[in-house]
Amino acid sequence: MADTAAPNPAHLSIVIPVLNEATTLAATLEALQPLRRRGAELVVVDGESRDASAALALPLADTVMTAAPGRGAQMNLGASAAGFDTLLFLHADTRLPEDAPRQIQRALETHRWGRFDVTLTHQPGVIAALINAGSRLTGVAAGAQALFMTRSAFAAAGGFPERPPREAIALSRQLKKQGRPACLKARVESSARP
Repeated sequence: MADTAAPNPAHLSIVIPVLNEATTLAATLEALQPLRRRGAELVVVDGESRDASAALALPLADTVMTAAPGRGAQMNLGASAAGFDTLLFLHADTRLPEDAPRQIQRALETHRWGRFDVTLTHQPGVIAALINAGSRLTGVAAGAQALFMTRSAFAAAGGFPERPPREAIALSRQLKKQGRPACLKARVESSARP
């Protein structure tokens, strides 16, 4: 008899590119440990940091890799090493909402990719509201919104462009050719820096 059980929502690979993130990285990875214990994979790709980012990540991630600096190239490398078919790209200072894996799983039942709404720390709420509304309207997402997708959608879009800036926006434009994103109302919390 075939196994008809739904896939485990925690079976996702969380790819985090870092560059000199020692001040925020440990807290971000600590917050992800409950997901890791339930089966999520944490892949950290360090862009030759001059601080202790890579060393801080070693005990808190499943894979820690080093690449030349460049967020797009780092995320592509992390995706190539990821073990699951659901990919989530997270900035080193971004916190996921509660139950994010299940929300992602549900979204990917009807979409090939998506993103969360965002709250920006230390910024007026109107800025995040404009980002979220603009993303809903255009179907284009920013990196701070924690993009997620199937591995096949990522491959079909050609991955992230390796030259900055705004690699997440460029990828989301390619993903949009496969269909509009799932725009989840649950919010990630991120800093306002680029």
